[in-house]
Amino acid sequence: MNKKAIEAFFAGLREKRILVIGDVMLDAYQWGKVDRMSPEAPVPVVEVLNYDARPGGAANVCLNLVHMGVKTHILSVIGNDDTGGKLQHLMKVSGIRTEALITSDHRPTTVKTRVMAGSQQLLRIDREVSHDISEEEIDPMQAWLTQHISDFDAIVLQDYDKGVLTPSFIHFILELSKEKGIPTAVDPKKRHFNDFIGADLFKPNLKELREGLKIQLRPDQTDVIQEAASRLQKQLDCSKVLITLSEHGVFYQSEGIFGTCPAHIRSISDVSGAGDTVISIAACCLAQKTSLPFLAALSNLAGGLVCEEVGVVPINSANLLHQAIEHLADKS
Repeated sequence: MNKKAIEAFFAGLREKRILVIGDVMLDAYQWGKVDRMSPEAPVPVVEVLNYDARPGGAANVCLNLVHMGVKTHILSVIGNDDTGGKLQHLMKVSGIRTEALITSDHRPTTVKTRVMAGSQQLLRIDREVSHDISEEEIDPMQAWLTQHISDFDAIVLQDYDKGVLTPSFIHFILELSKEKGIPTAVDPKKRHFNDFIGADLFKPNLKELREGLKIQLRPDQTDVIQEAASRLQKQLDCSKVLITLSEHGVFYQSEGIFGTCPAHIRSISDVSGAGDTVISIAACCLAQKTSLPFLAALSNLAGGLVCEEVGVVPINSANLLHQAIEHLADKS
């Protein structure tokens, strides 16, 4: 793409609507300082100075999309608790459409609390229930999706193994999306890795790829990764594969097209949330019908940029546009 085409891509996102389906959670932070060790146990004493809470999980994918200018909806389940109310409020004020958010009396809202000293994470405390949601909770989501699916330019299935994406719900989403011609992007986890049959784009990281296919490989083994990608395409009937390789960049493959985008040199502060950013930018590219190499390159660039920030933060669209023009624009 040349500079004008990249600028047009970013501007065009303001006309797009993307639906995110998956596990939402509250990312909570207790920021403090450490000056001494506890006399009770060999652990540091953290003097908490500040508390912060942000939409996390699939909601962080939504935040990335909102920051890119996309009209973004979430389809998920929260608990009927104070945390769920806080999370819904944070999503609304962030610009995420929450009309399809379901409240459950049978599970708490997932919370990940990170205890931080400066930029160093000392501890993470998770409160969650991860068993699959019930048919009673799935039914209203399927009804809403059936009624509104044609409103969207792309759908993201963001799985954190917290129970929202059950095998039957996954199959329903992907079959309905294919019937309506809506492209789908999947960010999988281990438990339902092999249930995402028929997605347009499948995006595991290296750990998920190893666990999902039960193979051993290194990020520098391009031939082995290519074979694994081909196996994924056949096994899951997906047209495009995007494999994130951490500091080694990303590998992409479709019919007759494959390659690796090396990671850009960064000052890494925190890799939390990088995968959320990658899948959100990939979904933007699906909605805009870009080429797979551009999708991979822009997603790779965005994932690296958010790693320069502390904590889970969404992409800065203006910075990504500047970086895309600098690194991805045709120089001719």
